[in-house]
Amino acid sequence: MSLPDDRGYFGAYGGRFVPETLMPALEELEQAYQEARHDDTFRRDLDYYLEHYAGRPTPLYYAANLTKYLGGARIYFKREDLNHTGSHKLNNVLGQALLARRMGKQRLIAETGAGQHGVATATVAALLGIECEIYMGAEDTRRQALNVFRMELLGARVNPVAGGSATLKDAINEALRDWVSNVSTTYYLLGSVVGPHPYPMMVRDFQSVIGREVRQQILAAAGRMPDHLIACVGGGSNAIGLFYPFIDDQEVKMWGAEAAGLGLNTMQHAASLTAGRPGVLQGAYSYLLQNEDGQVQVAYSVSAGLDHPAVGPEHSYLKDSGRVNYSGITDREALEAFQLLSQTEGIIPALESAHAVALAVKMAPQLPRDEVMVVNLSGRGDKDVQQVAAILQGRGADYGCS
Repeated sequence: MSLPDDRGYFGAYGGRFVPETLMPALEELEQAYQEARHDDTFRRDLDYYLEHYAGRPTPLYYAANLTKYLGGARIYFKREDLNHTGSHKLNNVLGQALLARRMGKQRLIAETGAGQHGVATATVAALLGIECEIYMGAEDTRRQALNVFRMELLGARVNPVAGGSATLKDAINEALRDWVSNVSTTYYLLGSVVGPHPYPMMVRDFQSVIGREVRQQILAAAGRMPDHLIACVGGGSNAIGLFYPFIDDQEVKMWGAEAAGLGLNTMQHAASLTAGRPGVLQGAYSYLLQNEDGQVQVAYSVSAGLDHPAVGPEHSYLKDSGRVNYSGITDREALEAFQLLSQTEGIIPALESAHAVALAVKMAPQLPRDEVMVVNLSGRGDKDVQQVAAILQGRGADYGCS
């Protein structure tokens, strides 16, 4: 069965849990997307910008040095970090911004954690000449000051959100409040496969270009399908983009790396799938971090992009069905992978991507040498270099890291 169903559910997960004032906007968005996805002109425009503006297809790179260092399975990296703006985020943003223009919206709003989605949104707003406003947790604006400057340089207005934990969860809440007040003129450009229907489906579709390219590239590079796909999971957009085109290929095993922070036995992590339980947050029913009273638990990760207490509903369905395996990667493991990939391959990954690399580092030595592993490098680490330097020098508290 093709998911989501016509109510926007992936099995038990998904749906629309929003104020009544947003229901017409979501219905308008779903209708506009369904028309656009079957429109040759829209698809042709998107393909043009993906190739000539974003720089697709991104390469599939065989990591010979890391493979030799670890022994075991052959490791390939899908280089989403080489996209314009430095991450996979641009794939989805281009699609949604073109849809917003098609719908006649004069203003884009977005939320961002690590800043990559905000930079991508501000970039495309500048390209298409649309007003842009970004919501970002005050804590994240401090951790990602360089990305805040980039957004402002691109002409966007950045609104720090001081309430709650001052991170991505609170930025999403503020963006939703803005949308409720300005729904007739404003398009809410959601950055991951979270939120009410149709966002999880729409973002997945735009990000699936990653997996479609990998299918072709791995056949050319290795002469066979991959045995393992690995991606980091916060909200889950880069992971679902890699996984979705392989869902029906049962011989391909899939692995998601969640942020285990200081450890799953502490309250300092962001592993909603491996340590959370189902509930409703920000318009959808999915796995999320909760305390014993059912209140949303504050998430923590060294990576601002993974620092979110919930995950997309399709990942929740894939966990329960057993199609994807999800594991926790601690801050320490991610930081070690961050350094190892830099030193073996000359590639500095985003801290988000370093979680996926860390899982590959744990798995590869245990696998036969003839097996093939594809790891999604969702973003580049330029934005994280100062933070990692401070942590390694014992000044992690400056960036909200324990």
